Amino acid sequence: MAVRRFVIVGYDAAELLDIACVTSSLIGANLHGAAPPYEVCLATPGGHPITCASGLTLQAQEALERITGPLDTLMVSGGIGHEAAAADRLIVAHVRRLARESRRVASVCTGAWILAAAGLLNGRRVTTHWREAQDLAVRHPEVVVDADPIFIRDGNVATAAGVTSALDLTLAFIEEDHGVETARWVARHLVTYLQRPGNQAQMSMFTAAPPPSDGLVRQIVDHITAHLDADLSTAGLAALAGVSERHLTRLFLKHLGRTPGRFVRQARTEAAAHLLASTTLPMTGVAARCGFGTTETLRQAFVAHYGIPPSQYRLTQSST
Repeated sequence: MAVRRFVIVGYDAAELLDIACVTSSLIGANLHGAAPPYEVCLATPGGHPITCASGLTLQAQEALERITGPLDTLMVSGGIGHEAAAADRLIVAHVRRLARESRRVASVCTGAWILAAAGLLNGRRVTTHWREAQDLAVRHPEVVVDADPIFIRDGNVATAAGVTSALDLTLAFIEEDHGVETARWVARHLVTYLQRPGNQAQMSMFTAAPPPSDGLVRQIVDHITAHLDADLSTAGLAALAGVSERHLTRLFLKHLGRTPGRFVRQARTEAAAHLLASTTLPMTGVAARCGFGTTETLRQAFVAHYGIPPSQYRLTQSST
C-alpha cells in the first residue's frame, strides 16, 4: 500500500477520547515521517456527523457503507452508545464485511460489543472496560473476556480496555509498523508515558477500590503502603494488629479479596513499577526501597504481575 488505510468506526454517543487518542497518535507518526504514512478516516453510518458522549459533534469523513478494502486497520470505538450500535444491523454487517478486508481489526473499550455482535471475537481472549467486562461475558459466552489487561492481541484482533488505553494500543501498532523510535517520538510528542505493556492491569490496587471499611484492615493497609521495606510478613502484621494470623487473613479476604501476603506482594510490585518509570534508581535500589530482598525476587514478582521483567518495563517507560 502507498498508505496505511486506518478506518475508525464511530456512531452516536461514541467516546470522543476513544477516537482522538487513536487519530492524534497516528497523525503524530505521520509528522515524524512514518512511511508509508497513515491515511486516517472516521467512518459513520451514512457518513453523518455524530454527537459524542461528551456532547461534541464530529464530522465524518466517509460513510461506513461506502468504505471498501483493502484496509490496514479497522478500529471500532467505544462509548455509551455501544449497545445501540451493536444492535444496529447496518453497523454490524459493515464491520463484519470490512474485517474480512483488513490486516488488523481492533476495538477500544465497549467497541468490543460491536465486534462480538459481528462474530469476530468468538473463541478469542479479549478485554474491554473493567466496568462492562462481566456484562460482555454474560451476553457473549462464546468470547473469553479478561477484564484485567489494558489491551489484548489475539491473532489479528486487538481489544483495548477503554479511553486512554486506546493510546497504548495505537502506540503498539505504531511500534509494530514503524519501529520503536517512531513510537517513542509520538509518545513524547503527546507528553505521555511510552507504551504501557498490554498486560498491565487496568486498575492499580491503590485506585481500584475505596479504602476498606474495616478499621483494622485500613490500619494495616496504611502501614503496608507506608513501610514497604519493613517486615510485612503475615505474622508481623498480625502482631501489629493484635490478632491471630488466621483472623487477619480472614479479614483481608473479606474486605480486599486477597491474603495479606498477596496484598503486600502486589503493593511492592506496583511501587517498584512507579520507581522504575519515574526515577533512575538502580535495580538494587528499587528492590531495597520496595522491600524485595534481592533483584531476583523483584524480577520474579514483576514477571508474575506484569508479564515482563523490570528491566524491560523501565525501557518501555523511560523517555530518557
